[in-house]
Amino acid sequence: MTATAPSAATASERVFNFSAGPAVLPESVLCEVRDEMLCLPGAGASLLEISHRDKLFVEILHDAENTLRSLLGISDDYSVMFMQGGATLQFSAVAANLLRGTGKRAEYLTTGSWGKKALVEAKKEGDAVAIFDAKESNYNHAPTASDYTVADDAAYLYYCSNETIQGVQFPTEPNCPESVPLVCDASSDFLCRPLPIEKYGILYACAQKNAGPAGVTVVVMRKDLIEQADPNIPGYLHYKNHHDNDSEWNTPPTFAIYVLGKVARWLRDDIGGLEKMETMNREKSDSLFKIIDNSSGFYRGHATPDCRSLMNVTFNLPSDELTSKFIAEAATHQLAALKGHRSVGGIRASLYNAMPREGVHALANFMTDFASRNG
Repeated sequence: MTATAPSAATASERVFNFSAGPAVLPESVLCEVRDEMLCLPGAGASLLEISHRDKLFVEILHDAENTLRSLLGISDDYSVMFMQGGATLQFSAVAANLLRGTGKRAEYLTTGSWGKKALVEAKKEGDAVAIFDAKESNYNHAPTASDYTVADDAAYLYYCSNETIQGVQFPTEPNCPESVPLVCDASSDFLCRPLPIEKYGILYACAQKNAGPAGVTVVVMRKDLIEQADPNIPGYLHYKNHHDNDSEWNTPPTFAIYVLGKVARWLRDDIGGLEKMETMNREKSDSLFKIIDNSSGFYRGHATPDCRSLMNVTFNLPSDELTSKFIAEAATHQLAALKGHRSVGGIRASLYNAMPREGVHALANFMTDFASRNG
């Protein structure tokens, strides 16, 4: 008996996907991937089937790197590496490369769940401490310059630019002495706005929040820092291995790099660059925050207004019952993946770069209608 193949889904079946990650991707990119999936032009096989040493894939890897360099203005003073293991591996890699054996102290600004997790891993490599911790306010804000002091001889200063769970985003880079490398986990706001890369020692981002599928992490690292690591740290954690081997010290995540490169070109060629992307992102997030602020307390934002995230709009309703009702009714309007993280509760609408304005408008209209019927 021959099994019947399931019917292919169509674009008309796609919902507005507010998932915090893996998250929404540009439809034009998905269409390109679909069209090239069976046979990559010039390869005679799928991208999934060719060697990472193949000339065609090496060109794809270099194109992805060069497009990122042009988008972010990354100079030759920095290495761009493609790694696996997500942000979680970077929690250990950063400390292993910059802290282990130095006799120095690493300093952390903890504004949410991911910063806390990073600090736990750093303590396994040496002396690491939070010089700012927003725990008492349930991680609803980022620090101002007067809230912390960085030691001039610190191994590095670490922060997470956008806490996905809490919806807290640093409006700009924290103050950091020139003598101290600034390290940033930019996983959930990477490529949402221009960045002054020259201020950073290391900036990394796992792709699945805003730049591509799960499986690849972009590491941008000042080259002079690469040589400073203890050579005895585990091989995959050692940034020098990835830099010296053109991100092919082991088999890299070929498919994820391929899609990330297409997303980067979409940002550069279709959107027009990161300044335009930031303008679009602010328009999208502002439309939801305006409804929250004008709801007479029916919707209560988690983050303080001065550090609300462009990417993750988090808010609570008056009761758990109304929250469940909101999520269920939203789903009937093709508004999906709005449930907040269990540590914060409420609603989380992730407005990553590829979320279309139409999706945000649909959510805004639903929020207004829901509040009028239930407020």
